[in-house]
Amino acid sequence: MKAIMPVLDENRKRPYYLQLYDYIKRSILNGEIMKDEKLPSLRNLARSTGLSITTIEQAYNQLLVEGYIYSKAQSGYYIDDVFSHLSRTVPPENIISSPEVYSSAKNTQPGSASLYCDPDCFDFNKWKKCMNKIINEYTSTLFFESDPQGELGLRAEIARYLYMSRGVSCRPEQIVIGAGTQQITNHLSTLLRKMNIEHVALENPGYLPVRNIFRDRGFAITPVDVGRDGLTIEKLPTNIRTAVYVTPSNHMFTGSVMPVGRRYELLNWASENDSYIIEDDYDSELRYFGRPIPALKSLDHEQRVIYLGSFSSTLFAAIRISYMVLPSEMAAIFADMAGDYSQTCSKLEQLTLAMFMETGYYQTHIKKLRKLYSQKLSAVIDAFTEAGSDFINIKNTSSGINIILEINSGKTSEQLKKEAEKAGIPSIIIKDSGVLGLYYNQIPLAAIPDVITRLTDIWRRS
Repeated sequence: MKAIMPVLDENRKRPYYLQLYDYIKRSILNGEIMKDEKLPSLRNLARSTGLSITTIEQAYNQLLVEGYIYSKAQSGYYIDDVFSHLSRTVPPENIISSPEVYSSAKNTQPGSASLYCDPDCFDFNKWKKCMNKIINEYTSTLFFESDPQGELGLRAEIARYLYMSRGVSCRPEQIVIGAGTQQITNHLSTLLRKMNIEHVALENPGYLPVRNIFRDRGFAITPVDVGRDGLTIEKLPTNIRTAVYVTPSNHMFTGSVMPVGRRYELLNWASENDSYIIEDDYDSELRYFGRPIPALKSLDHEQRVIYLGSFSSTLFAAIRISYMVLPSEMAAIFADMAGDYSQTCSKLEQLTLAMFMETGYYQTHIKKLRKLYSQKLSAVIDAFTEAGSDFINIKNTSSGINIILEINSGKTSEQLKKEAEKAGIPSIIIKDSGVLGLYYNQIPLAAIPDVITRLTDIWRRS
């Protein structure tokens, strides 16, 4: 195989592990390193490059989680099959519109009964500083209605941020701002109808409010199971124009991440079937191990991916600012229909957020949030391990804001959910057999041991 000999730039701000990651990833995509070839061991590569074993391991772990390489126990790391494309033969009659078969998961939104609010999660002083500047220095702009597509300054900042953080290249005119994912999905439904697309495929289990919107708008719905590598692409409809809604960087209910090879397969399916992919990237920035996984949209060279993002989980829930990045063809259609709609997001909040991002406050906030939430996750794991390891199994910890638990208490998931929310912790039902997603992100760090111990005691009682 090709020797791993990266040229490392000491003057670049990009960490060494990411420079090595870039080099190996580029070699894989260029075909210089072939499928199933073995990478050098951590020790050998550290010796040949002068990098530390920890640095090598960080690079390998990032390639591993994105699906560029795989590991064999007691053997090492190997190049994965990035470019394979499997055949798909799902007949049109598999299209259904019945909501009952979609998912056994219920209440996919975290409840509103949380008693906790952690003031350390957001620096309102910086936010107020930006808002005051808008009010004092840009007063005249506030006398006019907001652009139906969203304020240009905010769209420009989002485009810049997406390129730097998610690898997504887009123009401000491709971005549409809306008050929450559900409003964005309503806009999207109208766009798809105008393009004569009347079928959607949705992850099963999946995000219930989005399914309900497509159902209420009269779309035929195909539920598609999610496995360890994400959506089961082989079960997608063929020969029918379809929009498929996916969360490839972190599936809410299983924590699965779609490997890069499967992402190329999904893009290939969209191209072959004249269809579109709706990528919900809701939790991508709050990964604690390695850097955030690049968006599926960053691989899209045929304008087949509609990218959805939101600020609710990274700022504060009341902000209700979401956005979508449309392929150029769809952006032109929206521009023609935009005059029929009013912008539902506060213009003042849009301009404040634009300044919050322009000054670098948002980027600093994300770094702080990732560090804080990673500490909270560790505290939650420790607390459950100490207080409830005899009947609570931790199933998944890859989300930035919740943890998936299997509680073997003899109680139903509905009972467990109600008890968690009565204790002040929102949760969602993953399975009826006692599997919950527990939202720990708003619990103050210092309170986590007592809160989790108290909840464990409640769950333990018959």
